[in-house]
Amino acid sequence: MRRRTVTAGSLEEILQVTAPAQAPEQAAAPPAAAAPAPREDHGLRTEFEFELPRGYVDEAGTVHRHGSMRLATARDELRPQIDLRVKENPAYLSVVLLSQVITRLGTITDVHAGVVERMYATDVAFLQDFYRRVNSEGHTRAAVTCPHCDGGFEVDLSGGRLGES
Repeated sequence: MRRRTVTAGSLEEILQVTAPAQAPEQAAAPPAAAAPAPREDHGLRTEFEFELPRGYVDEAGTVHRHGSMRLATARDELRPQIDLRVKENPAYLSVVLLSQVITRLGTITDVHAGVVERMYATDVAFLQDFYRRVNSEGHTRAAVTCPHCDGGFEVDLSGGRLGES
C-alpha cells in the first residue's frame, strides 16, 4: 500500500479520489446549482478589538494602539510547530502565533512576526493574555476586586486603559 502525504493544497484532491463511488442514478443526475449557501449568523463572535497598553511604534514613529484579533484555528496552533524559528527557540512560538491571529494594528493590516518582535514586552504580555482569554474563555472580560471596598466587578480588557473613560 502506498502512503500519501497530505498537504494543504492537495487535501481536496485526496478527498475526491477517496470518496465512495456514486450509484449510477446519482452520477447521471445533474449537480445542484453551484450558488454558495447563504451564511447564517450563529451569534459567534470571531474577531475581538483591543487596545495595547503602550502601543507599537512603526519605522515612521507612528504609535499604533488599537487593533483586532481573530479566533485561532487548529491550523494557527499547528503551523508554529513546524516553523524553524520556533524549533530553534521555543519561546518564539508566541510571536509566530500572535502574528497569525492579529488582523489589524492601527493602520497596519499586514501584521507579521517582525511587527510582533518589535513590540514592547508589556504589549506582548497583554496580547498573550488576550489570546488566552479569547480562545479559551470566549470573552475579554476579567473579574477584579476593588482594593478599597473589596467589591467585585468585571472589566472588559478590550476597551481603554483602566481608569480612563
